[in-house]
Amino acid sequence: MARLATFRPSRMFWLIVLAFAATLTVLILPLVGSSGLTALPMHDFVEYWAAGRLNVHGENPYDVDRVQELEREAGREADTILMWNPPWTLPLVMPLGLLECRTAHLLWLAVLLAAVVWSADALWKLYGGASEHRLLVWILAFTFVPTLFALKAGQIAPLVLLGAVLFVVLWKRNYHGLAGAALLLLAIKPHLAYLFWIALLAWCVTQRRWRVLAGGLAAGVVTVGLALCFNPAVLGQYWDALAHRPPAQYRSPTLGMVLRLLLGEDQFRLQFLSLIPGLLWLPFYWRRHRNAWDWSERMPMLLFVSLLTAPYGAWLFDLVLLLIPLIQVLAAVRASERAAVRSTAACVYLLFNVVVAAQLSRSAEYFAFVWMTPALLLAYLALLPRRSAVLS
Repeated sequence: MARLATFRPSRMFWLIVLAFAATLTVLILPLVGSSGLTALPMHDFVEYWAAGRLNVHGENPYDVDRVQELEREAGREADTILMWNPPWTLPLVMPLGLLECRTAHLLWLAVLLAAVVWSADALWKLYGGASEHRLLVWILAFTFVPTLFALKAGQIAPLVLLGAVLFVVLWKRNYHGLAGAALLLLAIKPHLAYLFWIALLAWCVTQRRWRVLAGGLAAGVVTVGLALCFNPAVLGQYWDALAHRPPAQYRSPTLGMVLRLLLGEDQFRLQFLSLIPGLLWLPFYWRRHRNAWDWSERMPMLLFVSLLTAPYGAWLFDLVLLLIPLIQVLAAVRASERAAVRSTAACVYLLFNVVVAAQLSRSAEYFAFVWMTPALLLAYLALLPRRSAVLS
């Protein structure tokens, strides 16, 4: 049994294949015996396909009527969903719009799977996980309910995760320009990591890391430029959508939504009051750690507090970003010599997934998952060694 978890390099490929196969089975098994792969439901993926298709043909990707028309043609019968991601996201989804919707969906699913696999493996190495126990991190990544939910929905969140991980990995290797460019992926949903952006700017200025800023700016200019080449009016179209059709109808599981429900549900702007606690916390955190700033150590807490105090978003599938602190804890717990710590961590993780799965089985509304980020933060602080220095 002691040798069971020891892998040879030649087995790594097959373990990755196994992870892919297991996840695909979970996603596709319910469709076996019905209409085959063409029956994959058109969840959130269709918003990216429709937006990409419209922009690549010079039309408004944020036009509700045109998006609804395309989504109906693709087979989506539920309410129309709009892609609220900023214009620099469009070059990532425009190739999908050149393909037939079902073919594009399968390609998209493969890309998301690859993003999760690579991110989990890179994080395991980053946090000092032993190579002979690499199977553990793949099990964690593909049993974490937000991961499975993101894949099933075809959500873009795994690419946001990939951007955060790429940044830290490239920074560790001193590829600062590329690290900045990788942040384009994290900027797909910039509000989910709003404290990270402030900390990044402060770090770049105080440490004179201009290559990081230059890399990020260059990536943004290139991608926005590509979107403009096909649709010169896209920036104005995006601003018009934000100004006149904000996502006010969604009850996101955030502190911002809690404040809105308490102070006036009809006032969308009240959700932004939740930014205040995060903005007050960040200067103290920065001042304590700025002289020995390590992104691999600081990224988890910045993501936690950003998601906790986000005005909107932080949906179940967005919490795939929390694989970063979860894998950090897994590596630390696995290295611990105390069996009780390992058992406690395993029980907490199992209980978390069971509760989330139970809620999903009862078709709970998204707002009912508002407890998840605080619960994971408490578990993170309780299980990570030297936890007293993490939050303060």
